[in-house]
Amino acid sequence: MPLPAPFDRLRLPLIGSPLFIVSGPELVIAQCKAGIIGSFPALNARPQSQLDEWLHQITEELAAHNRAHPERPAAPYAVNQIVHKTNDRVDADMATCEKWQVPMVITSLGAREDIYTAVRNWGGVTMHDVINNRFARKAIEKGATGLIPVAAGAGGHAGALSPFALMQEIREWFDGLVALSGAVGHGATILAAQALRADFAYAGSAFIATKEANADAAYKDGIVEGSSEGIVYTNLFTGVHGNYLRSSIEAAGMDPDNLPVSDPSKMNFGSGGNTKAKAWKDIWGSGQGIGPIKEVGTVEDLVARFEREYHAAKAQLLANSGYASWGAMAEAAE
Repeated sequence: MPLPAPFDRLRLPLIGSPLFIVSGPELVIAQCKAGIIGSFPALNARPQSQLDEWLHQITEELAAHNRAHPERPAAPYAVNQIVHKTNDRVDADMATCEKWQVPMVITSLGAREDIYTAVRNWGGVTMHDVINNRFARKAIEKGATGLIPVAAGAGGHAGALSPFALMQEIREWFDGLVALSGAVGHGATILAAQALRADFAYAGSAFIATKEANADAAYKDGIVEGSSEGIVYTNLFTGVHGNYLRSSIEAAGMDPDNLPVSDPSKMNFGSGGNTKAKAWKDIWGSGQGIGPIKEVGTVEDLVARFEREYHAAKAQLLANSGYASWGAMAEAAE
């Protein structure tokens, strides 16, 4: 579907996903200036009053960038709300988001009609994380604008379904905004998400290995040195299944191949479950798409690489198609 303003001015159809602890104003501002949607979890701003400071900083710096560069304005930003009973800040954080008229709100681990109504009333867009078609339908029924199918291979809390299966089922009934998450670490995977009829790709792990990310140097090195084989899928650390760097689990003194199962009813997103290691701080989330990440650079460096790879993949696809232009290919598909 045609993207609504201001989401139609992106350099690439890409959302930098919200990363617990890692995403802050510096990373979000760099992502937006680079021409993609930047985002962060509201819970990263601590104490709660800091959220107002962060949104003020992001708003002011992006406005200054737009005044200085009217020919390439910054992309809009998004705030992630963890809509779960363990989060007692949701209402206060939403009030702060309303004050700053946040362009996009991403909800996770719960869908709330009142949140979607509030964002819609101030002219914003809402996207909801889902791991299957059933949750997708519930979110749209409650009023979410769009969906983020979190497929197999995504970093942090993630589903286990193939992106092919998940996108096929969702697109059978939903023609609204979709951002596909799962192992996006190369420009060609952004094009692949579009081929699956997503409006955006949704990438997080690649941005951990950037200079603007609030991550430990060892964490960034782990992303650079890692590959899909070094990712472990477990619910031990938070009660919700997610993908983590094997090296961080080993560094915490545990055997990644023999992890116990956590009790989902005792969900705690920072405790480390039945372990002394803390999720996100000691046990590092990562998706399977980190193989192409070879160095720690700036956000601009990474987005520029994605852009080159994306357009190279488009050119290769067109060459393989036998059509003279994208317009001719589109006409044949109609």
